[in-house]
This record gives sequence, C-alpha cells and structure tokens, in this order.
Amino acid sequence: MKLEVKKSALKGKIAIPGSKSHTIRAVAIASLANGQSRITNPLISSDTISAVKCYRDMGAQIDDSNRLCWDIIGTNGKIDACPRTIDVGNSGTTLRIAAGSAALAAQDVKINLTGDQQIQARPIQPLLDSLNDLGAKAVSDNANQCAPITIKGTLAGGKTTIKCITSQYLSSLLMAAPLAEGDTKIEVTLLNEPDYVQITLDWLDKQGIQYENDDFKTFRIPGRQQYKPFEMTIPADFSSATFFLCAGAILDADITLTGLDYTDSQPDKAVADYLRQMGADIQIEGNKTRIRPKKLHGQTIDMNKTPDALPAMAVTACFAEGTTKLVNVAQARSKETDRIKCMATELKKAGAAIEELPDGVIIQGCNLAAADFSGWHDHRIVMALSLAAMATEGISTIDTAEAINVTFPDYVELMKSIGAQMKIL
Repeated sequence: MKLEVKKSALKGKIAIPGSKSHTIRAVAIASLANGQSRITNPLISSDTISAVKCYRDMGAQIDDSNRLCWDIIGTNGKIDACPRTIDVGNSGTTLRIAAGSAALAAQDVKINLTGDQQIQARPIQPLLDSLNDLGAKAVSDNANQCAPITIKGTLAGGKTTIKCITSQYLSSLLMAAPLAEGDTKIEVTLLNEPDYVQITLDWLDKQGIQYENDDFKTFRIPGRQQYKPFEMTIPADFSSATFFLCAGAILDADITLTGLDYTDSQPDKAVADYLRQMGADIQIEGNKTRIRPKKLHGQTIDMNKTPDALPAMAVTACFAEGTTKLVNVAQARSKETDRIKCMATELKKAGAAIEELPDGVIIQGCNLAAADFSGWHDHRIVMALSLAAMATEGISTIDTAEAINVTFPDYVELMKSIGAQMKIL
C-alpha cells in the first residue's frame, strides 16, 4: 500500500487518540486483576488489539466490541496455559510485558510467544535472563536472543541485574514482580527511556502496589501482592501528537491539538519543548496545544528519553536554519527498524544533508524535493516521511503505508480533515 502526498497547508483542530503505552498497560493490569475493569478511550490499533488477543489467550475475559470502552475480567494473576502460540504481531510492548505475565503461570505451564518478522529480529534476551534469575524458565526458541520465546512459571522472586536498552524490559519485571511468590530486587545497570518506566510506576501507584525505587537504579518489590479492578480513561497519546506538532512547525499551518495532558508521564511531551527550543510558536492552555510556524534554528537535542520522536524530529531539522544534532538515542537502531539508518537513507532521496552517528544524526537545514520513499514497514517512518512530503513541491509516495495501522489507523483521515493533500493508493 502506498501513501501519495502533495504540498499542504494545514489549519484546524484535532482530538488526539488514546495512548498506546497506557492502553497496553491497562489491558495487562486489568487482565491480572481480581475482578472486572473498564478501560475508556482505548487506542484502537493493531498493537493494542495484539495486547487484547494475547491476554485473552492467557485467560482474561475481554470484551472489546465497543470501541469507546473495553470491559475486562481478570485472572487474579493466575495465567492459564495456552494451547497455541500467541502471536503479538508487531507489538514489542506486548511481547515484553506479556513475557513477565507469562512467568506467573503455574510451574511447568508453557506459554509460547512470537511476532512478525520485525519482532523476531528485536532482542529480548536480557529480560529472559532476569526472568530465569527470578525463578521462571525463559528461553529464546531459536537460541538467537529474540522471539519466538517459551516461558514457564513460576516467578518466585529473588535478585536480578539487568541492562535495559529498552525500558520495556524493566516495565515487564515491575508489573510481574508484585505477583511473585517472594520478594524481588532488581538492579538496573543501564536504563534508556526512563519516563516509560515512570508510566509503569504511575500505574503501580494507582493500584496501591508497594515498591521501593532508588533513583531507577535499584527496585525492591514485595511479593504476594494483588492487582485490583479499576475504571480508567486513557489519556491522549503524545507520540501520535508528535506528527501534528512537527507539521505545525514546518508547514503553512495553524493547528490546535486537544486532549493532551502535560502532567502525564509520557516522555514524548518533550517534543513541544524541542520545537520551542528551535523557535516554533507553541501555546499551551489546559488541554489545548496550538502550534504555528516560525523560523526554526538548529539545536543539539538529547533524545535518549524520546526515541519514538526521532523520525519526525529528523524531518523537522531539515527545515531549520543551521545544524541540528539529535543524539544519545542509539536505541533507535533497535526499534521496528534501525530508524537512524532508515531516516538518513530516505531523507537523502529528497536532498537532505544528513550524517549518521552511532547514536543519532547530524542534519544541515536545506530545501527538500519530492521523492518516492520507502516506509520500511515502520509506522513512525511512514508518518514522518509524510511530513517531509507535505513540505515539498510535487508529489511524493511512501510505500508500506499500511504500517500506520500499528499505532495510528486514523492518521491519514485526521491529517486530511485539516487540509493535508494525501491519499492511500
């Protein structure tokens, strides 16, 4: 599937859909709770539906027939054996969080988890090692440190040390450890994207879960705790908002975004600060964010906490005067794709002056031209390249546009509603 995009001017108001990170955590905790929970305003996307299917296969009763709210009857932490392999599709968050949940199954109950080709190329061994340290049995079926994986219970507690190139490893352990038979101590030697762990801790706090956090370096979690049923409205997704924020900064635009809560722990709220640092006109009043273009200037931006924003910020940097450096985000090479390499490759097609670093990119501001882009089957790359296409004369195309459905199925229609000249071919 291809996305065709022409130069566009944008004006209007957009309600940002619910957060993927919060939706998947809500599904997991509701599925482990004792009783019935209700999740309002869930994100409906292939990633979140993968989470629903996964936890349904592990024993939760999930009614997702109403797009506005999902009802979930949890397992009380008692994970059932699944007679078939659970396929999480393209959802790395689901795979990693579910790996910890699967370790709560009864002793010698096997849970097999896999995903698509991209998922099977993303490392998970550090998480498997920690689950083994804590009493479960977790292996990479092909002995290549990636999915497919097999998890056998039961998580007993104990001590583990982990290097978290992705925060999802730690979130998985923190969500499973309270339900372990004994107490758990986690020592963290490296933690990228710490704000995503804070989202997990926010959920534990809402649940009344006891834990000790020593500056994200050591965690102590008492075992034999319990998740309780809840009702929760999912906040708007700052990662999805990133594409509208960046569009407003580089196009002929006047965009107002609604629903964004800047008190939430989502790290991509920092994109508003990045753009302001570069000179964009951003005004925030309550849950309304208005963005209009102003002359942008190159900056050095540490993106360790916000790897998902790298593709959109790389495009934005092309339209800034001078040099922009996006750095300290080596983990962007281990997402659905190597996003550093992919963005450099694609933006060069449009004439960008971009240099890869091991942990980021250096971009010189310049004029871009229309091009035929590859989206690399990566939702964030497809959407980021659509921003470049809307800012250039002529017609651009982006292949593998179906990847947008992973996190933001309504992206094209919402962009079109405020004036974007784009269509799915």
